[in-house]
Amino acid sequence: MRGRFGAALGVLAMLSACGGGGGSGSVGGGTTGGAPTPTPTPIATGTPAPTGTCSLRQRQDWVAGQLREWYLFPETLPASLDPTPYATLESYVDALTATARAQRRDRYFTYVTSIAEENAYYSSGSTAGYGTRFALDQTGRRLFVIEAFEGAPALAAGIDRGTEILQIGTNTGNLRAVSAIVAAEGTAGLTAALGPDTVGTSRVFQFRGLDDVTRTASVAKADFALTPVSSRYGAKVLQDGNKRVGYINLRTFITPANQPLRDAFASFRAQGITEFVIDLRYNGGGLISVAELMGDLLGGGKTGSQVYSYTTFRPEKSAENEVKYFAPTAQSVTPTRVAFIGTGNTASASELVINAFVPYLGTNMALIGSNTYGKPVGQIALDRTACDDRLRVVALAVQNSARSAAYFDGLATTVPNTCQANDDIGYPLGDAREQSIARALDFLAGRQCTRIGATAGAPPTGNSPQSASATPGGERQLLQPDRPSTPQREVPGLF
Repeated sequence: MRGRFGAALGVLAMLSACGGGGGSGSVGGGTTGGAPTPTPTPIATGTPAPTGTCSLRQRQDWVAGQLREWYLFPETLPASLDPTPYATLESYVDALTATARAQRRDRYFTYVTSIAEENAYYSSGSTAGYGTRFALDQTGRRLFVIEAFEGAPALAAGIDRGTEILQIGTNTGNLRAVSAIVAAEGTAGLTAALGPDTVGTSRVFQFRGLDDVTRTASVAKADFALTPVSSRYGAKVLQDGNKRVGYINLRTFITPANQPLRDAFASFRAQGITEFVIDLRYNGGGLISVAELMGDLLGGGKTGSQVYSYTTFRPEKSAENEVKYFAPTAQSVTPTRVAFIGTGNTASASELVINAFVPYLGTNMALIGSNTYGKPVGQIALDRTACDDRLRVVALAVQNSARSAAYFDGLATTVPNTCQANDDIGYPLGDAREQSIARALDFLAGRQCTRIGATAGAPPTGNSPQSASATPGGERQLLQPDRPSTPQREVPGLF
């Protein structure tokens, strides 16, 4: 059943905010089998704010009122909190949710963002940047590219996965070593050195690729549409001996992922493939409607009476509770074994998908890589349109068909089988030689592996919870600004 707002598509968000906390992203809802609307619709807006009512105090009062009405953990809110000492809306939200954050139930999942910016991202993947994910090694002073996006400036300049950024400057005459920037100004200095997220912002990079050749190039930020399923490695068939395995790498749960996912699974089905590697290693979350589609595509053989997931609000909002049943499509496959690749950057909608299959696949599924972030809750969008304010407030919890959602510390102790693996940037994503993919193939073939430890996803740092992925050279941490944009919340490490 769906509550009275259930007919509005795209309302619910399982935002990971991994670059802003857990993930972010948004878990958007949608009617079963329906096409999600590209623009998230607020499920409650209250009285629209008339023009001229966007003072800081008015916005603070509005935020406090919405939290008291919808917040999943109302008992953690202060009985009263004078907004006067807080110079920004964001700092006031931080103070209101401080108790739940200290309890690891809301790790910066509740925040205020721009309506226009978020709508642009979820509908088309639109963003401005170089088109890379950056990560620091365990020393914190070496900067690597762990992924580069098609159609974006960095890849066009020869900067791809495995590239090390050595120096950054506004021109060749003022290049500064990454290590020197971090030593002097910390990671905030590094994000500042990369420049604002505006079209035309240009930086000169000295970088070294996997071929060990050092190059220098000027790269300007540009608008580009982030492709959620890579045209290079997003969907392919891996050969392991005589066996063919379907591989999907989903970067983020946004509307443009729907058709590529349908096409990929239709191809797998036509080829009779029944074993799969689902790579969600950097996927911080996104729309619930896309997570539900992923479940349906992996749900061949399921019936409309079998539960995929439960969505529950606080008791006084129980009218909004929803049950999502499987709705297999013409493209759906019937898996016999599935290996999900995850890291501490895997959050929210990604975790929803993995957790949903635990009751059905049992020991025929595994988590490969490292522990996930731990975000079994989702947000709703509450809009104050006159101010371009969208409050993403944690208002719901998600459970699988066994009513299990106890993974605030990640899924490593929830998934029956796990295999520890490194995120090996020495090989492209989708390459069977890459360590995480190799261990996934080992699991599918019944070969031995080492279990993942139960250490939870990385704790929050300031306003930007970040997560580290194990690599041969130690741990790398995705680079995130203190106040990430919507694309950076959903695509951790994005610049």
